[in-house]
Amino acid sequence: MQTLQSRREEAPVRASSPCVVQTRTLSKTFQIAEGTVTALRDVNISINVREFVSFVGPSGCGKSTLLNIIAGLLRASSGEVELYGQPITEPSSKMGFMFQAPVLLPWRTVEKNVLLPAEVYGLSASDVRDKARSVIEAVGLKDFMKAYPKQLSGGMQQRVALARVLTYEPEVLLLDEPFGALDEFTREAMNLELMRITQSAGITCIFVTHNITEAVFLSDKVVVMTPRPGEVSGIVDVTLPRPREIRMMHDTAFADLIFEVRNRLGRHIQT
Repeated sequence: MQTLQSRREEAPVRASSPCVVQTRTLSKTFQIAEGTVTALRDVNISINVREFVSFVGPSGCGKSTLLNIIAGLLRASSGEVELYGQPITEPSSKMGFMFQAPVLLPWRTVEKNVLLPAEVYGLSASDVRDKARSVIEAVGLKDFMKAYPKQLSGGMQQRVALARVLTYEPEVLLLDEPFGALDEFTREAMNLELMRITQSAGITCIFVTHNITEAVFLSDKVVVMTPRPGEVSGIVDVTLPRPREIRMMHDTAFADLIFEVRNRLGRHIQT
């Protein structure tokens, strides 16, 4: 049976197309009762194979809107967005999406919640059950296969949501503030778990967060967004070595990166 750890060697970097997701002058406007609101304006980004890229910015700057456009859940008003060089016009099986809320069905066990997409995709649950159990074990829930969501903590529920996405082996994982509602210690534990699994599996990650420390700790690049209309203010390269541990947050190099991201954000925010 294939394990998550084994996929790293089996997921080669695409030499002819190292860029996984790319946007060109991407903009999005919404019509509201008061008129037109521009959520995003001329966003140009390039995300490569196996990169972990975080987007940070003030509330309302269009981070989640951008993620929804990349996911194929929302159409851009202008510009282009591509997956492996092909236009994104609808959701792709190559992508998995993890939301802030775990969105678990309360009447289904952990295992059956993880297997739910198999039913949606018209797959046989028996064909993916071994994989699902392997991933559930990988996220530390081996002893909770038959538990129901109400019997789990918030962090455990998010582990179920993560297992549900990873079972279907996405090449790109989109995460919209998935740990924002968790306490600090649980959030740190989930960050470590997410980093461990996605790095070993060779998954490209696009992460939206308000938390600068979280963004720097997880990422290879941090994209700083301006207030609405959201534009790319700058990109901070995170060259900290991997694997990373919580104690790295005490290092001067880590603090310098935090300051750099804060400084870029502060240029656009009135205090």
